[in-house]
Amino acid sequence: MVIEPASYSPNIKYRAPSAYHSGSDPFIMRLFLRPAASLLLVHLLFLSVPAHARQFQAASPESVGMSSERLSRLDDVMQRYVDEQFLAGSVTLVLKNGKIVYHKAMGMRDVEIGDPMEVDDLFRIASQTKAIVTLAVLILQEQGKLSIREPVGTYLPEWQHTTVAVANEDGYDVVPADRAITIRDLMTHRAGVGWGSQVARAEWEAADLMYWYLADREEGIQEIVRTIASLPMDAQPGERYVYGLGIDVLGALIEVVSGQPLDEFLDEHLFIPLGMVDTHFFVPPEKSDRLAVVYGGTEQGLVRLSTEGHYEGQGHYVDGPRATFGGGAGLVSTAHDYARFLQMVVNGGELDGKRILSPTTVDLVLSNHIGESNLGAGRKMGLGFELITDLGAYGLPGAEGQFSWGGAYHTTYFASPRDNMVVVYLTQIMNAKPGLTDHNRLRALTYQAIVN
Repeated sequence: MVIEPASYSPNIKYRAPSAYHSGSDPFIMRLFLRPAASLLLVHLLFLSVPAHARQFQAASPESVGMSSERLSRLDDVMQRYVDEQFLAGSVTLVLKNGKIVYHKAMGMRDVEIGDPMEVDDLFRIASQTKAIVTLAVLILQEQGKLSIREPVGTYLPEWQHTTVAVANEDGYDVVPADRAITIRDLMTHRAGVGWGSQVARAEWEAADLMYWYLADREEGIQEIVRTIASLPMDAQPGERYVYGLGIDVLGALIEVVSGQPLDEFLDEHLFIPLGMVDTHFFVPPEKSDRLAVVYGGTEQGLVRLSTEGHYEGQGHYVDGPRATFGGGAGLVSTAHDYARFLQMVVNGGELDGKRILSPTTVDLVLSNHIGESNLGAGRKMGLGFELITDLGAYGLPGAEGQFSWGGAYHTTYFASPRDNMVVVYLTQIMNAKPGLTDHNRLRALTYQAIVN
């Protein structure tokens, strides 16, 4: 199914009214409409929406230097992953020059009830949250409220003096950190803050902080971050790349420095200005039947995951305590919403006349912050994003300067300022069965479609 923004398609399936926005949302973007009488009303409502809340416009691939025939190769490839039960469904969105050239849903949102996936369905984006929170810290820097080279302990006192677990023959010793952890250390995953799974496992396990998922917690993020500060880290500050709860610490930092809950700060400074009307920490009840179901992959096919458990199940995004705003992995969103965030970065910090960051800050974001170290062949770490710095070493279709990341539910995205292209790919699978190659195929098939 393809939705061309600002136009009406008689093939669009509309769900019940409860699936769509209520009056409490920033903008009314969807209605429960019957095809025969809806065209004029949709057009009038679209015109009444503020300019910054409008959807991207559709364009023919040829008008922006891409090939329709080549781009359509995505159809069969992505459908095959559904047919062969690697995935229940997916949504793929490609922007070129800020225009939608491909936006399709494959498969099912919910296999058991036969509900087809739609392009505006909601997905748990997990670690795709990290780039949003990282850039939110840079908004505070632009407001003169902090500097990312400062110690985190300047604002969160518990972080002034941290410790590190150092392995030895009998287990590990706990030693003082060589220096204070800086805000930039957290932004680049070089603060030593993991999930306790490397050295001091028992202490992190006792604190119930062995995983990235926080949606089931009863306490707020600041309390959780105070507990993290009391635990021994996995490496010295700046020593090496350690992936973990560091961006959640930044979420608490934002709350303290701004004086606002993290969700309110993101709404005010990112989501509302960018028109990201479907991005939330917890799913509004009226949108719950747009949330994609999580499946597990087995050799025999897909298995619907339990409603129990943490990240390994359906999670607490609808019926949980709604107490913890997890800056590292807490958001749900749509392909269109996330593409608006990425296009803002591609544009140098601005979208539809709304400036979020200065071009100089975006240059900082998309610069190498780890020196001679690498995330992998041809890849460096910017602020919140992985960067391709050597295409030959990377070894896949792409572009130098491309920035990207992904999430635990098998979502991914990448964007190329050189090509003015944004690609967002959302699905919901945990522990995919061997042979799932969709991410690499997606990169190859989008870049091969650029012909001019």
